[in-house]
Amino acid sequence: MKLQMVDLLGQYRAIQSEIDDAIRRVVESGRFILGEEVGQLERAIAEYLGMRCAVGCASGTDALQIAMMALGIGPGDEVVTTPFTFVATAETIALLGAKPVYVDIDPKTFNLAPELVERAITPKTKAMIPVHLYGQAADMGPLLEIASRHNLFVIEDAAQALGALYRERKVCSFGHVGCISFFPSKNLGGFGDGGMMVTDDEELGKRLRMIAAHGSRERYYHDEIGVNSRLDTIQAAILKVKLRHLDRWNSRRREAASRYTELLSGTPVVPPFVAPDAYHIYHQYTIRAPERDALAAFLKGEEIPHAIYYPVPLHLQKAYHGYGYRKGDFPVAEQAAEEVLSLPMHSELTEEALDTIAGAVRRCYRQRRTS
Repeated sequence: MKLQMVDLLGQYRAIQSEIDDAIRRVVESGRFILGEEVGQLERAIAEYLGMRCAVGCASGTDALQIAMMALGIGPGDEVVTTPFTFVATAETIALLGAKPVYVDIDPKTFNLAPELVERAITPKTKAMIPVHLYGQAADMGPLLEIASRHNLFVIEDAAQALGALYRERKVCSFGHVGCISFFPSKNLGGFGDGGMMVTDDEELGKRLRMIAAHGSRERYYHDEIGVNSRLDTIQAAILKVKLRHLDRWNSRRREAASRYTELLSGTPVVPPFVAPDAYHIYHQYTIRAPERDALAAFLKGEEIPHAIYYPVPLHLQKAYHGYGYRKGDFPVAEQAAEEVLSLPMHSELTEEALDTIAGAVRRCYRQRRTS
């Protein structure tokens, strides 16, 4: 049995005729840029999230950057976020000349710790970017209260969490802008890069769309400096098909996660914690593993896919040394980086695959106890 970290081919084969038909219609239309499927997907995502506006773009990274541009974030501003996430979150802040200001994470959820946020706010703070990491919502209630008290914009990084809930409400629907990634491995993934921004503010939605189109509301008339960030029509057509299956796929991930947790009970690993207010959709099934590197080496020898998201927190990355952070500044994030390990997680996982993967983890620790 060939195991996959993410089984994109298996997922495609399950709905192949729907996908192929959608691609064929775009090809036959000849409208590869801003074809009607883009608008259809935007409306479908907005309806799915209960939002007024959705604007497609070229990637989740672009979604973050355009959102900040639309909110006027730039040189001299500070943006509070987590050091334990994919680099795009901080990268886009830095590219706009603003400063990423990190706050340590909750040791259970790996998300931004609300009780630490307020002390990081200064007169220069303009926004907050909570990340819904691994498919679990950040604790948005207290974060929104803090943002309101300090008049901060809230940009949700939901690249890993489309379909996740916080207090029975979908993520992306809390902040001023929600940012989505359609990278192929995401719970809703395309056949290439893609992203989307959602907002309940219709004027802000128009601004997001203008910036993503070279700063233009009318072709060849440019109101301000923008970027070129479009969601391809073929990607939109594929994603529109896949959106119909998203909730079912997320339910399968939750079932697989529950089975993993059951199979790994009695081992030294700590399974993912699910916050009481959260509906976790398991973009990743991420454990805390004692002697993590030894477990990773064992799994490699057993040909069991695995990954470390993320081995180096952002404040310790070489590219971000100029902000003055040092080792020890965010001890919870630093410890997580030394302990986390993600096991295969996707909607096509079989009982046999789960047994094989969990069995390898159990075998590793059994051997280490007896050696």
